Amino acid sequence: MLKRTKIQTEVKRTKPDYVVYIPKSLDGSTKDTGNEHFLVFDGHDGSLLAVWTQSTFEGLENQRIVFVRSDDHGSSWTEPKIIAGSLPTETGGMASWGFPMISKSGRIYVLYNKHIGINDIFTHTTGLMAGIYSDDVGKTWSKPEIINMPRSIYDNPDPSIPANWIVWQKPTRLSGDKYFVGFTRWVSPSVRREAPILSWATAESVVEFMRFENIDNDPLVKDIRISYFANDEHAIRVSWHHEAPEHSVAQEPSIVQLPDNRLFCVLRTTTGNPYYTISNDSGMTWTKTEILKYADTGKPVLHPLSPCPIYRISEDKYVIFYHNNDGHFEQWGPFDTDWNRRPVYISAGTYKANAKQPVWFSEPKFFMDNEGVVIGHKNGRCDLALYSSFTNSYGKNILWYPDRKFFLLGREIKKNLLSLEEL
Repeated sequence: MLKRTKIQTEVKRTKPDYVVYIPKSLDGSTKDTGNEHFLVFDGHDGSLLAVWTQSTFEGLENQRIVFVRSDDHGSSWTEPKIIAGSLPTETGGMASWGFPMISKSGRIYVLYNKHIGINDIFTHTTGLMAGIYSDDVGKTWSKPEIINMPRSIYDNPDPSIPANWIVWQKPTRLSGDKYFVGFTRWVSPSVRREAPILSWATAESVVEFMRFENIDNDPLVKDIRISYFANDEHAIRVSWHHEAPEHSVAQEPSIVQLPDNRLFCVLRTTTGNPYYTISNDSGMTWTKTEILKYADTGKPVLHPLSPCPIYRISEDKYVIFYHNNDGHFEQWGPFDTDWNRRPVYISAGTYKANAKQPVWFSEPKFFMDNEGVVIGHKNGRCDLALYSSFTNSYGKNILWYPDRKFFLLGREIKKNLLSLEEL
């Protein structure tokens, strides 16, 4: 079991204000040492709710979706309840990357990637879209149902092999008051271009978008209607390298709405920089991707292949989180993603109505680090990849994040972190 001194030392390394979950062992014997894709959201009854993907370690067959709630604004949380996937000791029911939506009546939907025993790229990305719902704020859940996903030119031509996809952030009401979200679609090995350097980090990928058309009608899961944008040849792409300009690595889109109602989307790449794209029509079409800079004539933001979430905190103010390195960090290189995804820096973003890049960012400010201490099952990990979420309830802006994909924590974004002029 995890010793108390170890818990107290490690859980405090990133100086969290909230502790949501601490695994019950270091060695994986309790099969709860993999915790990520941590999405916290507001319940209709004033509670805070959360879902995440839990396992012994990322990618193992006992990945499942768990649910917790807090009735005291995040100070304490219930024990995790498995709502999709197998028991920790079982295999064959793998469920990953659940994401929530709440209808106007209060029905909670959680959709997720359901593995069916067929692997095309990565076990935990090849799967059908499945879902469940709750009408009693998470006390009970419906039986899982499947939502049909239309085939893509990036999928395996064999229709029996599911798509390879991940929704990373919470869908939000960005498009005609309907839930909208971006997702990563990994290109099937049967149709993808191979990069000059073979690595999971160079596997071809594109970004697309979903709009959920009828959530507020409280449909059965199988009757949820989804519109897809930037799909097939219109997908969002970023060239991986000048030696392979047709090979795209574009992943993990994060979207905010601008005061003029345009959508601003930031995504991760392998180039050493985040890229951005803009939609003028509620997410139906998007501009050509460009390197994210601090300002139109500013320097590029540096960031390795790691999520770089941007969140809206007021009408024209935003915060973005990133690692402030281009993949070369200490002794590590761009493909050492267990090691170069730390520390975390923060910048305030300000809307600029007439600028080419409509959000300009303040200089990087250190936010948190875990000193690179490895923890967890087998060899463990030390990264601070932000498979995170954000809430601004009760007058507090809180980043909810996994530390080393082990602890699940929260930190308040206080105004004294960034100047009043920046915020």
